Amino acid sequence: MIPQDFLQQLLDRTDIVAVVEQYVPLKKAGANYQSRCPFHNEKSPSFSVSPTKQFYHCFGCGAHGTAITFLMEHAGMPFVEAVSVLSGRVGMQVPDDGSRRPPEEESRRERMFERMEAASNWYRKNLKGCEKAVEYLKLRGLSGETAARFGIGYAPEGWQGLREALAAGIADYADPLLVEIGLVISQEDKRYDRFRDRVMFPIRNERGQTIAFGGRVLGHGEPKYLNSPETPLFHKGRELYGLHEHRRAIQGDNRVVVVEGYMDVVMLDQYGVQNAVATLGTAITADQATRLLRLAEDVVFAFDGDNAGRKAAWRALENSLPQIQDGKRLSFLFLPEGEDPDSYVRAQGADAFRTLCGTAAPLSDFLFAELTAQTDLGSQEGQVRLAKLMEPHLEKLGQAPLLKRALQQRLAGLTGLEAPRGNQRVAPNRYPTRPSGRAAVQNSSWQIALQAVLHDPVRATRMGELPHSERPEALALATLIALLREHPELSARDLVERFRGREEQTALEQAAAGLLAWDESYDVEADFQGALNTLAAQAGRAQARELSGRRPSELTPEEKFRLLASLQRRKAPSG
Repeated sequence: MIPQDFLQQLLDRTDIVAVVEQYVPLKKAGANYQSRCPFHNEKSPSFSVSPTKQFYHCFGCGAHGTAITFLMEHAGMPFVEAVSVLSGRVGMQVPDDGSRRPPEEESRRERMFERMEAASNWYRKNLKGCEKAVEYLKLRGLSGETAARFGIGYAPEGWQGLREALAAGIADYADPLLVEIGLVISQEDKRYDRFRDRVMFPIRNERGQTIAFGGRVLGHGEPKYLNSPETPLFHKGRELYGLHEHRRAIQGDNRVVVVEGYMDVVMLDQYGVQNAVATLGTAITADQATRLLRLAEDVVFAFDGDNAGRKAAWRALENSLPQIQDGKRLSFLFLPEGEDPDSYVRAQGADAFRTLCGTAAPLSDFLFAELTAQTDLGSQEGQVRLAKLMEPHLEKLGQAPLLKRALQQRLAGLTGLEAPRGNQRVAPNRYPTRPSGRAAVQNSSWQIALQAVLHDPVRATRMGELPHSERPEALALATLIALLREHPELSARDLVERFRGREEQTALEQAAAGLLAWDESYDVEADFQGALNTLAAQAGRAQARELSGRRPSELTPEEKFRLLASLQRRKAPSG
């Protein structure tokens, strides 16, 4: 773990405006900077960056965070990489806690990337001189521009053709790294190229580095598609083909279409559908589902309409259920018989394909269709069986309580079995509308106090005893006060970053977002004092109720005094 004090120092030296401006054009708007949000498609700017608070917030989609969060969510960097990039900008050295790769291993990875890039460049160069490979791509309808955009190349028939790619002093053909990254196969005393006589599709990570290849055989050889093996650079259960090329379009559309093949992605792109990605020969994994749902609110799985396609769709559903959150949409599209996205978009065009995506079955419809096909709803036994079949899928919806409740109600309507009741807490709205004027006057006393403390953490020292409440902002405020009593030096930016991934994060982000909506006329101190009085009165009433329920002999003199004072306040005129 990177120490919290290091992260605090790093953010102290980082200018979030400069970081965001590398990716998004910002315009000054009062004390803050504004832009159209890079995380969702919008016509008017609702994305705000505060140079004083050092965090950003979108009042449209709720995106919120620090400079670290921005690099993670927008640039696709892992946490440690985002911290390393910012550290490099300000001349700080990330402390080694034992979990970071040693310098020699980092150097080794860089050499792996160097060899992959050399191979990719060589494959692209070979394509131009291979008539049969060019002819194959032309027959598939691929243009030269699209082939260049995706870095498509050709691996020649020779057994050790990669010698030429490495001849410029990059590596010797006997280099063991070539085997480790999957370019060369070593058996007994023989070494030879893994990919031979194949059209080559480079697989890139989100930073555009080549990490693997997919090779399509020319002719009738087997396998038709050959992928790189698992390597230190490539884990097929995490990566998605086309994500590097289409990330911006996916965020702009707020929709991602998941298809099965490289050519599906490439041809959709050529016809103008530039928000598609493909799996890499496996079912959608939990890691991939998490990445997809982080990128867009709407995820459409587009599969062939045959049995294999339906099985792939079902596996995608099962692996996505634990990752889905309320407000996100998963839907399932099955192409007409004999069609795949590649052939459909070539025959019908991009608009027709987009229209077809609009007819995709929502997750709920697909789930119920698949399970009811296994039961006889005309009998009570069949109804009970449907309820039992649905049970494990409902249990996976831990991050989507509203969706879970809706599915339970639908199940109850089909089976006549009452949906389970209970004190189910509904997750608070993550995306509040933007207030105007005196931003906090309509908020609860809890929210006003939470925002005031975030605005000036010193106010935590003025907070007295709080009444009990299960409201998210109340729980967040109590936790915040406890933390600030130990670390009074923390700022609003530090606090939001420190609570990343914890249950208080949403309430803190909402409160911090409210700070950006305050105008100059807002008297935060007056509202804070009013909130303190309200909360103190609530705490007093709660304490009086508790004390009055006990026998006088059980009360201490101090408790009797507090009870008497509380009763006198109740009787006092309220003029």
